[in-house]
Amino acid sequence: MISLPRSLVILMTATLVLAACGGAGPGTPGGQPAVQLSGTVKIDGSSTVFPISEAMAEEFQKLNPDVRITVGISGTGGGFKKFCAGETDISDASRKIKDTEKAECQKNGIAYKELQVAIDGLSVVVNKQNDFVDCLTTAELKKIWDTGSTVKNWKDVRAGFPDMELKLYGAGTDSGTFDYFTEAINGKEKQSRSDYTASEDDNTLVQGVSGNRGALGYFGYAYYVANADALKILRIDGGSGCVEPNPQTIESYTYKPLARPIFIYPNTESLTRPEVMEFVKYYLSPKTHELIVDVGYIVAPEKTYTDGLAAIDTP
Repeated sequence: MISLPRSLVILMTATLVLAACGGAGPGTPGGQPAVQLSGTVKIDGSSTVFPISEAMAEEFQKLNPDVRITVGISGTGGGFKKFCAGETDISDASRKIKDTEKAECQKNGIAYKELQVAIDGLSVVVNKQNDFVDCLTTAELKKIWDTGSTVKNWKDVRAGFPDMELKLYGAGTDSGTFDYFTEAINGKEKQSRSDYTASEDDNTLVQGVSGNRGALGYFGYAYYVANADALKILRIDGGSGCVEPNPQTIESYTYKPLARPIFIYPNTESLTRPEVMEFVKYYLSPKTHELIVDVGYIVAPEKTYTDGLAAIDTP
C-alpha cells in the first residue's frame, strides 16, 4: 500500500499539560507569552520538503486552530514561480534558489530568507522483487540517465544482469530533485534523458517502481522510509565503495554524492504577519526536530536552526 510520509503522534500529552497549567499558549513553542493567532499561511514547492511542511502545519494548527496553512506540491521550480509572483508566503525547496529565480523575485519586489530545515539522502530504489542488484556506481547511473542514453534493458547496465526491460521513474523537470540528481550524476544541469516516467509527486514514482519488477527510480529518502515494505533501496558507490543511505551516512554526507540540504524560503514581507513569523519559528524550533525524524529526514546541526532563527529576526 502506498503511503504519504507524515507525522502521526507528536507529544500531545505534553501540549495538554502545558495548556492546563497555564503555560505557553498557542503558537508559543519556545514559551513566549501567549498570542492568539489567526490568518492563512500559503506554502508550495518541493515534494521532497512537503512531508516536513505538512507535518509542521498539522501540529501548528492544533496549537493555533484559527490559523489555516495550505501546503502544495508544484515542485521546487514551480514553487519558486508562484513565490516570486507573490502568490505564496513560503516556498519549499530541495535545492538552493537559482540566479534566474532570484532575478524574477527581485523584479517583482519579493525579498526572502533562505533557511535550511533538514538533510535528505536522495535515494535510488528498485522493485522489492529485484534480487540481482544491491549497489550501483555513479558511472552506471550516468550510463542509465545521461542525455542520449540508449540503455533500456538491465543487461546493458552491467555484465551479468538479466535480460529484463528497465523502466525508469524520476523527478519532473520542475523538481529540485531532478536538478540535484542530474547535476550530481550526469555532471550538468538539465542533462538528462527524457524518455522516462516523470512526476513532481514522489508518491506517483513510488507507485510506479513498486508496481514494475524491472523498475528503477529516485526520490527523497522519506518516501523510501514510508514505503520500505514495497521498495528496495540501493547502495551507491561514488568512488569510495558502496554506501547505503541511512541517518548516519546522510548526516555525515558520506553518502556521496546524493546527500543534500533542503530548505524553506519565507517571504520577508509575509514574516511581518504574526501567523507566518510564529509558524517559521515553530518550524525551526528544537521542539519540532522530532517531526523531521518522524517523516524520514535527518535533523541538521543545531547551529543551522539557531542561525535561521537569528536570520528571520534580522530585517
